Amino acid sequence: MATQDNETLTPRFCPNRRTFLIGSGATIVGTLLLPALPGMNGKALAAQVARYPRMHIGSLSELKPGKPLRFKYPDNTASASSLLIRLGEPAGGGIGADRDVVAFNSRCTHMGTSLSRDYKAEHQILGPCSFHMSSYDLTRHGIVISGHATESLPQVLLETEGEDIYAVGLIGLIYGRYDNLKA
Repeated sequence: MATQDNETLTPRFCPNRRTFLIGSGATIVGTLLLPALPGMNGKALAAQVARYPRMHIGSLSELKPGKPLRFKYPDNTASASSLLIRLGEPAGGGIGADRDVVAFNSRCTHMGTSLSRDYKAEHQILGPCSFHMSSYDLTRHGIVISGHATESLPQVLLETEGEDIYAVGLIGLIYGRYDNLKA
């Protein structure tokens, strides 16, 4: 039986003990020293949480099924145009006794067209968009049901305090923004 050279049996990268210890040590030291780098302010390992403003946007008693209430959130720019709607049936992220009150940013996620006048109460959808016919199902977190859009509508997170409705955050990114809190 012929013997084979050790090189032919060794994988391309097989760290020896020294390489493993040096690499492990460098990883540990890097992790411990990274926050101390200039300009990092000790935040290298800390996640940053977006702090949305809490804003009163309406009351449960003033909402009528199928009649959207327009508001702007999280700021007062045109791209922040949103709709608060009582759907009349339970919906994903819905609030109220029947879990049927939802809110969404009203900009199409494909090209940013305003959908604020395109609510179809009989189907509980927003759309179709006048550019490429994108439509969104408001009972299922604003998912795309037709058209060129590939992302759901940004859903406004809601809270209630008695009859009062407050916007407290967003799930998703408003069209044309890289950060919802900076216009």
